[in-house]
Amino acid sequence: MGTLVVAASNSHTLYTFDSDSPGVSRCTGQCAAIWPPLTVAAGQTPTGGAGVTGQLGTITRSDGSLQVTYKGLPLYFFHTDSQTGDTKGNYTGWSVVHP
Repeated sequence: MGTLVVAASNSHTLYTFDSDSPGVSRCTGQCAAIWPPLTVAAGQTPTGGAGVTGQLGTITRSDGSLQVTYKGLPLYFFHTDSQTGDTKGNYTGWSVVHP
């Protein structure tokens, strides 16, 4: 049996960035092109599926978009993850999110 990871509604794995701190995203510009943030529209509240026990929330990014957070940390996708279960972005400075 594999390790459980948190995924978005599109089934793609979510990551956190070691340089971020609770409530603050430091991945902007070219970084955000490679690591697109998980965002929601204004007025939407993120919800977790079964097994997601940490608190979900949002922060306002420098561009004004609302980025989803898990346990206070901003969430991102990795641009080359293309299938359910891909974790190609799990390397130094980035971590797969576990429930």
